[in-house]
Amino acid sequence: MKKINKITSLGLVVVMVAVLMLPFAQIANALALTSLSDTLSTVKASTLANHEIKFVTPVAGGVAAGETITYTFSAGFVMGSQVLADWDFASGSTNNCSSATFTEKALLGTASGASWGAAIVGQVITITSGTDTIVADRCIRLKVGANATSESAGTIRITNPVASSPTVAIAGTFGDTGTITVNIIADDQVAVSGTVNQSITFTVDDPTIAFNTLVTANARFAGAVTGTDGPTSASAHTLTIATNASTGYSITYNGATLTSGSNTIPVATITADQDGVPGSAQFAIGFTTNGNATIATAYNQVTPNFNYSFVAGTTTQVVSETIPTATETISAFYLANIAGSTAAGTYNTTLTYVAAANF
Repeated sequence: MKKINKITSLGLVVVMVAVLMLPFAQIANALALTSLSDTLSTVKASTLANHEIKFVTPVAGGVAAGETITYTFSAGFVMGSQVLADWDFASGSTNNCSSATFTEKALLGTASGASWGAAIVGQVITITSGTDTIVADRCIRLKVGANATSESAGTIRITNPVASSPTVAIAGTFGDTGTITVNIIADDQVAVSGTVNQSITFTVDDPTIAFNTLVTANARFAGAVTGTDGPTSASAHTLTIATNASTGYSITYNGATLTSGSNTIPVATITADQDGVPGSAQFAIGFTTNGNATIATAYNQVTPNFNYSFVAGTTTQVVSETIPTATETISAFYLANIAGSTAAGTYNTTLTYVAAANF
């Protein structure tokens, strides 16, 4: 009886030692991955999304020839019919997943030589090395979906689960493990709206201008205080306009010619001549711009044109623009010549300028 008891006791000691050794063996072989992340193109529930999964292998880790990395997507992710084009697999130059330079690995259905194998079964994507390896302490990246463009254009295949906190577990024969938790929400979009009111501003910087005394010897150009003698033209005032109208604006004028009682100075159309014909009765106007508006040809004073015209009693367009304009300044020129027979008197007119936005 005593001999049997000793053998039984020895057997118990052996069993206990074996049980105690197993946990230490597991701790030595499994190292924790760091800097794990899964960046999705959208975290909206039940929506197709790209994945960009990254992790850093431990200092004592890395991927040796013939080893595998598995990416297990938890239940709820709908994996779709993924093919090689839907995956990009790469290793980084450093352990910094944000700034590392990544080297793409060639992928085949089965690992062969320097090409890595890539396959999917159920919820698990498996990447297998051939003869190529990844050294320890490096960032490893897997792209899944339309963001996989290394070899050909991928397609988004994985559909997010309902609002929840699913996971992507990383393991494999390369010996290191880690888990990424993803937050899927009902809707990841925020609708933002704002209203921009239609606007147009139009100013005439000096509404009162004068030629003063008109003479036959030379042309006169109206000015804010006194007129200017020809032959060099001079602007009288400016029109300033700004509008956010999608197709720009137009500026028109309407008014009579210079009139004194029953006497008038005839309107004129003058082409390529700054001062018209001194000694003959003429009244006309012209314009320049500091922007890119279109000035009607008959009124275009931009060098070398020096064109003037005037149509009495008719609304006439002289400036136009086809796009929105922040601020544009139009300079207006007024020319008057008289003949020796022009009746004496004070000649006046009032012109009405209208700016219309094309909303």
